[in-house]
Amino acid sequence: MKQNKYDDSEFFNKYSQMARSIGGLEAAGEWHVFRVMLPEFSGKRVLDLGCGFGWHCRYAREQGARSVLGVDLSEKMLARARAATADPAIEYRRLAIEDIDFPAAGFDIVVSSLALHYVECFDLVCQKVQHNLTPGGHFVFSVEHPIFTARAAQDWHYGPQGEKLHWPVDDYQTEGARTARFLDEDVVKYHRTLASYLNTLIAAGFRITEIAEPVPSPEMLAQHPDYRHELRRPMFLLVAAVKD
Repeated sequence: MKQNKYDDSEFFNKYSQMARSIGGLEAAGEWHVFRVMLPEFSGKRVLDLGCGFGWHCRYAREQGARSVLGVDLSEKMLARARAATADPAIEYRRLAIEDIDFPAAGFDIVVSSLALHYVECFDLVCQKVQHNLTPGGHFVFSVEHPIFTARAAQDWHYGPQGEKLHWPVDDYQTEGARTARFLDEDVVKYHRTLASYLNTLIAAGFRITEIAEPVPSPEMLAQHPDYRHELRRPMFLLVAAVKD
């Protein structure tokens, strides 16, 4: 299933009002950790899977990447990315992540931010990325954490006064589609266990070099006191891997 929820005008408008959509990478709660996990970009050819507004594409060029290709299925996302980009070394192309078909060893770095949990066949994507990367190339991505995606509700268990009592986890070992509520809309996400993410990468020929389950930075916690609840369960899973 290739989902294109972001071309729905109402959903896109809601997404555009999110803090990370307005403030970019610095407004993303996981960015302070994801940034450190990224490899050196200087002189490298970069592919961004699910590039959205192009924040990571532009960052890669700011860090010296030779060329960047961002792919996304959403025309609205790509239109916003192109409007914010004035750099001939960055190309945006409409393409589903599952449909990437590039020459072998055509990229040195592949990145993906919070897109792969929308993809049904993670194993296929890993195989294609492995094919597209040069030997020693880097694959760094973020997804919603399996503890976060296990239940379709993706919400806390509340007390009688609306207090957040705990984060329930159920059906963790049952992988597959979840119809979650995101921005008051039904969105299909795919739940996988942590073991599935890591073992699929290993089976595709990757060596995992780092894993992170980030929490908000001290600065974000100071600015947004409610973010303290993000210390109670992981929301994001970040993985860095290398093609051997």
